[in-house]
Amino acid sequence: MADEHPEREISGMTVRIDRSLCIGSGNCTNLAPEVFVIRQDNIVDFKEEVPDIEAGRLEESMAICPVDALILEDEEGEQIVP
Repeated sequence: MADEHPEREISGMTVRIDRSLCIGSGNCTNLAPEVFVIRQDNIVDFKEEVPDIEAGRLEESMAICPVDALILEDEEGEQIVP
């Protein structure tokens, strides 16, 4: 079974996906298509190669998730989103 809570470091922050919550709305992929992709099973995943992006756009792309399936933590480990 695939990892239900994958995480990556992007732009100095920790980004985590809770796939058990994801409903595949695609909002995150619309705002940060270089970071997120919707898999065939309609669940979000990270792109194979994820570049650093502007922190505000990354935060916005995650905050727009309607089910809070995306978690963002700053460099100190403090949760920013949701």
